[in-house]
Amino acid sequence: MTSIDAFTALLMGLAGAGHCMAMCGGLAAAFGDNITKFQLFIYNLGRITSYAIAGLLIGSASVALSAISPDYLLWLRALAALFLIALGLYFGGWWLGLNKLERLGLPLWRRLQPLAVRLRQRPDSWSLLGAGMVWGWLPCGLVYSALSWAALQGTPTGGAIVMLLFGIGTLPAMFIFGLFSRTLSSIIRSKGFRKAMGLLFIGYGLWTAIILVRQGLI
Repeated sequence: MTSIDAFTALLMGLAGAGHCMAMCGGLAAAFGDNITKFQLFIYNLGRITSYAIAGLLIGSASVALSAISPDYLLWLRALAALFLIALGLYFGGWWLGLNKLERLGLPLWRRLQPLAVRLRQRPDSWSLLGAGMVWGWLPCGLVYSALSWAALQGTPTGGAIVMLLFGIGTLPAMFIFGLFSRTLSSIIRSKGFRKAMGLLFIGYGLWTAIILVRQGLI
């Protein structure tokens, strides 16, 4: 795993603060004003565990596909660059195509969401951990973009690490929402912040694609 791929995964999580609060904040907000830092940590630990499992699975799939086609990872990096550009456009509000991708997973999510809610209503930490793990499979364009970079690693461990870093990057947003939503969520959701992050990801996606083209890799 290259350092730039690791940094990209971490930055995706950090930059997607507003999106994380919109998509995952519903369950966090359900905790109410009496939520403790420990409860919020356990919930997010479950969510990040699911991300790591997804990274492990897609990394395993990459190993199998690389054995079939040696050029697989090159084309996958090109696809990841396109995902990054789409994510940047999504952050900036200029193109919301990732919403269509999220809708593909909604039928499955409608079956899983009641389970997450039931687990949340139980008082023990294991149920809270389970609720977070279920919520980690919420259809999310941001997660799909991170998974495209996880697949680039070509190993199960590398894929899991990338998604773990992505999950860690989302933690500040989730803790802000759960503990300080009334004072700081407006800053994280600001259009200026989202547009700046959008331009950053578009630039990096274009830079990645240009390198591939110049080297004659695609």
